Amino acid sequence: MLASAVTKTAVSLEYASLRHRGHCPLGMYVTPSLDNLLVWDGVFFVHQGYYTDAILKFRLTFPPDYPERPPKVTFMTDVFHPLISQQDGTFNLSPRFRPWRPKEHHIFDVLHWIKASFKKHALDGIKEEDCFNREAFRLYHDSTSSFAALATQSSMLSQSPSTLFDNDHPSTIGRGRHTMTFRELKPEQVSALQERAGLQKWEETST
Repeated sequence: MLASAVTKTAVSLEYASLRHRGHCPLGMYVTPSLDNLLVWDGVFFVHQGYYTDAILKFRLTFPPDYPERPPKVTFMTDVFHPLISQQDGTFNLSPRFRPWRPKEHHIFDVLHWIKASFKKHALDGIKEEDCFNREAFRLYHDSTSSFAALATQSSMLSQSPSTLFDNDHPSTIGRGRHTMTFRELKPEQVSALQERAGLQKWEETST
């Protein structure tokens, strides 16, 4: 089923709206695929909580009748989370959008829910029947220290060079290539970028 002109217009307007203050969450970046307006790739830099310092790639896929139905959210980066399937990375929107209301809910709401779901107050409110990873749910409630260890492990793995820089990493099999690619820079390239951005190099001083 091909997307209608109405759907393409709705998706375009949704993307344009992200430039408004507060619409795109801090630490989150999204861009439409070069090949398909109905596929957006995103990166979420987690700044606090159990998943602190995680760098998580995800994808939004819009149905051809959007906004009548919500987009599908898929995490390209493996992450141990109650709402994320360990099989294919699918993220469950239902706890926040039950039901999805086309005239009320927007993509910035989806992005804010993705970010919120990694915080304690949201994790506390998730119900087991909504979990795509019930092991994560049970550990969160029965053994918080074990859950925290696995969340930290997810964060560390997400930062590893093989996960960040390798588009053919095993975790991405069946999920397609991600538009936002990371590449490792040589020290001189980092220095050049810092200079262009007007950033001073951090130097330790002895006292």
